[in-house]
Amino acid sequence: MLKTNRTLPAAVLAAALTALVAGGAFAQSKGGGKIVCWKDKAGKVVGCGDSVPLEYQDSATKEMDSRGVTRKTTETAEERAKREALDRETAAQKAEEKKRMAEQSRQDAALINTFSNDKEIDLKRDRDLQVVDTQLTQLRVQQKNAVDRTAELKKRTVSEYNKEELARADSDKIKAEQGIVAKEQEKEEIRKRYAAMKDRYNLLRGGGSPAPTTAAAPAAPAKK
Repeated sequence: MLKTNRTLPAAVLAAALTALVAGGAFAQSKGGGKIVCWKDKAGKVVGCGDSVPLEYQDSATKEMDSRGVTRKTTETAEERAKREALDRETAAQKAEEKKRMAEQSRQDAALINTFSNDKEIDLKRDRDLQVVDTQLTQLRVQQKNAVDRTAELKKRTVSEYNKEELARADSDKIKAEQGIVAKEQEKEEIRKRYAAMKDRYNLLRGGGSPAPTTAAAPAAPAKK
């Protein structure tokens, strides 16, 4: 009969377990019919007994009843750390998704409450574009002035003063050109933003349940 307060060598482990299950020796163990097996770092079972040796306390284990049925398993410290890290990552993803959905609902409510119909969205878009167009007009005037100033300075006799003025005029021209490019991009972004807003608005007004968007829809601007 097996004395379960001692460990079994790995070489005879499989045969011993088979014999124990067949003969009912598990029921005679000091652990009340319980036996535990432990593994090495490679995941290979290296022994079984009433308790896990100190050197294998951090190893993965498998606990069986008197019939040889697995009742409990444990993880290695490394496996546990990986699982806990995965659990934290999953929890963070769920929290972020919940936050995103809440923000989407808030923006949807703001969109519906801000506009009475989609024509108002077009009107708001046009007003925003008009503001940018006014800024573009100013930048183009600045650009023209800088170009004219550069041409005028180049006609004059070269001097240290003229060089400084010419450099300043060139710098003003470059800034104006960069500003024009940025404002043109801003106009395109406004068109895209209001197009997405209008699509979302019409979907919401259609009475259906809109599917969550990949990115939250642009917040509805306040009425003017």
